Amino acid sequence: MNTIVTEYLGLVDRIAASIPLPAIRSLHLPPETATGVNAEFSALELADGSLGLSYLWLGYDRAHLREVLSQTPAERLDVRSLARWYADGDPARRALGFAALNAISQHLFARAGFMPDTATSSVSLLAPAAEDHVGMIGLFPPLVSRILATGARLTVAELNPKLVRDEGQFRVTLDRRELSACNKVVSTSTVLLNDTIDDVLASCSGASYFGIVGPGAGCLPDPLFARGVSTVGGARVIAREEMIASLSAGKRWGDGVEKYCIERDRYPGVEALLSRAKGSA
Repeated sequence: MNTIVTEYLGLVDRIAASIPLPAIRSLHLPPETATGVNAEFSALELADGSLGLSYLWLGYDRAHLREVLSQTPAERLDVRSLARWYADGDPARRALGFAALNAISQHLFARAGFMPDTATSSVSLLAPAAEDHVGMIGLFPPLVSRILATGARLTVAELNPKLVRDEGQFRVTLDRRELSACNKVVSTSTVLLNDTIDDVLASCSGASYFGIVGPGAGCLPDPLFARGVSTVGGARVIAREEMIASLSAGKRWGDGVEKYCIERDRYPGVEALLSRAKGSA
């Protein structure tokens, strides 16, 4: 069976065969002095202004990223070739390939005139209630109090052993198999970077709702919806100069980025988007 990476690269080829893809304009990285969330993402910009975001530092450091880019600067590649790095075993190349995949996805959205819903969020659709047992892939601290306030139980699957705790209603574990008891789950988009999405979904097979959220969830949702994912909550850049200036200075993106939510039952599908995109040429 194809992995989700293979499926996404097949979509890239399908898009490239249907519409011309813009050249890469620039790769934007946070400064080395940035820390915390302000240092976590890159932005790959295409010539039409489309930007693809991707999480950084999943298993490597800045020195390794510098080495990768010194060997092959991203700007010297076409975006289709860079997207193929998503299948690479090197985590830095993989992250940059994912940024390219997201940039291509955002370009197709724009060219097809597809505007994802910005009034709804994957978290609001989660709608936790007292009778729910909510699962979380990766700890989202701002959401914890909101979920617990509803009376729902919360189990978080994490990779960091320092975050492990058990407070009865709220539990953080290193064993994602504990999510099998959860009826609603929200996950970080890093499961698309470390290729654990299929294993994670298998662990959450009893959930009636599964949402993927995060700035890195800017990809086409088709392979995710085919796997039963309910919603994909990503982010798109709406004020290019403001966002790039903020990222390059290691500051919060503020109003330069707009969060959105795509629901499985309200998404037209990639073939419909390609048809619209070709019609707009």
